[in-house]
Amino acid sequence: MAKETAKPVKKTATKRATSTAKVSTSASDQIEKVCVESLKKLQELGIEQQLQSDIEWCLGSYRNDLNPSGLYEVAARTLTVFQAEKSKKTKGVTAKMITDLEGALNTSA
Repeated sequence: MAKETAKPVKKTATKRATSTAKVSTSASDQIEKVCVESLKKLQELGIEQQLQSDIEWCLGSYRNDLNPSGLYEVAARTLTVFQAEKSKKTKGVTAKMITDLEGALNTSA
């Protein structure tokens, strides 16, 4: 009978205890995330086609040059649209979306 070669023992890294606190995201990451969510909601509602195009363009521009200034401008425009839709009681526009937009815009200051 042939002897089998011993299998190498794989060492597994021990996991360190991680804190349960959220890792804070940068202001740029936050505004990008909010703009992506806003774009999805605008597309879902089928409103503001020009604003949707502007958001898409600004997201592409941001991903190329990492300059979030355009995202802040379209986020401010989106905020006014969402506030108007919220006052009309449009289904799908939530207070959380509005506060998320306001929070992201406040990080620019």
